[in-house]
Amino acid sequence: MGARERFVIHLPVVAADLGGAVRLARVVARWAGVLAHADPGETTVSAEDAQCVRHRVFCDLRLDGGRRCLLRADHDGPCSRRLVR
Repeated sequence: MGARERFVIHLPVVAADLGGAVRLARVVARWAGVLAHADPGETTVSAEDAQCVRHRVFCDLRLDGGRRCLLRADHDGPCSRRLVR
């Protein structure tokens, strides 16, 4: 099978503010992570009328073994595959 192309699915949501939209995006992205073809680490949020200004939801840096950090963007401390509560 040949190489597959990547696409972005834009899913508008309603939230009180950017922080609320980011929290909702984290929940949706984690849920989508159970799907083999989803790449939730690349999730970003933008205002509907400013879609070129994107806010990263996850840190997404690659760790040893090629896996990605699961912590929020701009987190303090070392990257991790486990969520810090």
